[in-house]
Amino acid sequence: MPTVNGKNLALLRTAYKALELGDLDTCVEMLTENFIANVPGVNDPLHGRAIWRHGAEAMWEGFPDLQIDVEDMFEADDKVAVRIRFRGTHRGTFQGIPPTDRQVSFRSVEIYRIEGDRIAEEWVAPDMLTLMQQISPAPVAGQ
Repeated sequence: MPTVNGKNLALLRTAYKALELGDLDTCVEMLTENFIANVPGVNDPLHGRAIWRHGAEAMWEGFPDLQIDVEDMFEADDKVAVRIRFRGTHRGTFQGIPPTDRQVSFRSVEIYRIEGDRIAEEWVAPDMLTLMQQISPAPVAGQ
């Protein structure tokens, strides 16, 4: 039977709140030194706190009013699973797409592995297709 203690849930709730406030320094401190990120489209895991910060900064640059709604969160042993919705306004360049000032909303399913009182590893599956459809330029008529 998996163990549940609530401490890991509290850690992730605190991390998401810090992220929503744009407090990336606090978020980075919640990661282990040898943090591992598993992201779609990349064959091998990425390593280090700087990798996480780079991704978070890209989101904040593109969507400076980012809102994070945790829709589900549960834990088993050293893992926490989260289903979240991100909302914001595309006010900065994101993935090479200049600002459109469009509202966006997309979901992500994320799993975290906890070591002690820090986040050691993440597996994230954001719905990038939905996000990119919302900010992509409209097709030119006749093309």
